[in-house]
Amino acid sequence: MAEAIQKKLQSELEKYQQLQKDVNKSMSARQKLEAQLTENNIVKEELGLLDSQNTVYKLIGPVLVKQDLDEAKATVSKRLDYINGEIQCYETLLKEMERKSEQHREVLSSLQQEYQRAQGQAVGKA
Repeated sequence: MAEAIQKKLQSELEKYQQLQKDVNKSMSARQKLEAQLTENNIVKEELGLLDSQNTVYKLIGPVLVKQDLDEAKATVSKRLDYINGEIQCYETLLKEMERKSEQHREVLSSLQQEYQRAQGQAVGKA
């Protein structure tokens, strides 16, 4: 009986470890998005300081191409909206993963207790 519980415990532990890896990947991706958000907010602030007399260039491959100021501001705004949306998706995903992780911890705890009881019974019979 203890062996069956041990196998189930091992299986649940592997699932829990995989879930933790997924959480770490998602957190890493979210951090990258936060960095992009900060960078784009700085660009938006810098573009806000410019007037129509200033020239704005956009890097396309190895070439700088002249771009309209309003178009550049619109592009940055769209990018900010997209990044904020992605961050919200990761927030939701991370909350769900945290909920699943908590469930796995509870299952692991109960299985550990069950395994210890089974081992105690095995020792008592021996």
